[in-house]
Amino acid sequence: MAEAHRRSGIRGDEAAAGWLFVAPAVLILGLFLVLPIGMALWVSVSGWNGQGSPFAPGVPYVGAQNYASLFVEDGLTRENFMISIRNNLYYVAVAVPAQTLLALALALVVNQRFLKGTSFFRTAFYFPSVTSSVAISVVFLFLFANSGAVNALLAAFGISGPAWFADPRGLLHLLLGGLGLVDVANPPAALTGGGPFGLSWWEWLAGPSVAMSTIIMLVVWTTSGTFMLIFLAALQDVPVQVEEASLIDGANAWQRLRHVTLPMLKPALFLVVTLGLIGTWQVFDQIYVMSQGKPANTTLTPAYLSYRTAFSDFEYGVGAAISFVLFLIIVVMTLLQRWIMRDRDEPRPRRRWWPRRGSTS
Repeated sequence: MAEAHRRSGIRGDEAAAGWLFVAPAVLILGLFLVLPIGMALWVSVSGWNGQGSPFAPGVPYVGAQNYASLFVEDGLTRENFMISIRNNLYYVAVAVPAQTLLALALALVVNQRFLKGTSFFRTAFYFPSVTSSVAISVVFLFLFANSGAVNALLAAFGISGPAWFADPRGLLHLLLGGLGLVDVANPPAALTGGGPFGLSWWEWLAGPSVAMSTIIMLVVWTTSGTFMLIFLAALQDVPVQVEEASLIDGANAWQRLRHVTLPMLKPALFLVVTLGLIGTWQVFDQIYVMSQGKPANTTLTPAYLSYRTAFSDFEYGVGAAISFVLFLIIVVMTLLQRWIMRDRDEPRPRRRWWPRRGSTS
């Protein structure tokens, strides 16, 4: 009787009450998130032309045909998709480390106790992150125009600035050509042959274009403020006693940063890199406003290609397939980054990385 009374008491109805409280959120998520994802998944394996309902009886089922056109079938669809993957890989390789290092540097600066006006600097560094990305993109278009402020500043030092948003040349090609290692106009025959997925090795090794580098600068500047706050919160959680102990042991500023501060920032670093990976693979609004994939598709990204394929070329199935491939890439890279930054279970003997003060060794 006592056990039956306990089950029927106040705690016995918690499960039903809990489901009752979360039911509105579950309903909204199911209606506006799960259901649209399911519909998009069906579109990616169908030949829907955008007319009527994608679930109408006349819509053909094409299976993996839309996905095959991205990877195995020769044609413009696979070429554009692989170019967008190449562009985004370089975008991630440059933007994620740059915004992470810049955010960490800003956090270390504004975390200094002797710095005056810390509230002003924190607000100033964070302000670009809360400003409309469309508005900032338009400002950058004026700054990097052929007769804009950036080229005018370079001209003051006797440097002729490029046509930033009209220059499709890759930075690696420009570097190799500037060093005299290769003739960019006549690349080595070994690199112009067949490469993976329909692009030559020379095209894969182009590097980010001049136009893409401008967009990278914009994104690094606008995202570093948000990541700065994450690092700043983690820095303020570092125990003061640990830093004082390293000072007593004679550690200098670099040794304290490398062997005391950075290991304690590992959870924050994991969060920043993860958010950076996801954001850089989903870049869309800056591409849409500033370049729309031009020049010569060197700023084309999978997110923008998915939009253009579906709503400009009216190939809704291929556009949906690109979005799901992009989702898979984000998941794989996030899991890979998590595996790389995982905590090792094997305990390692800790040794001091700096000599004790007064030690002769």
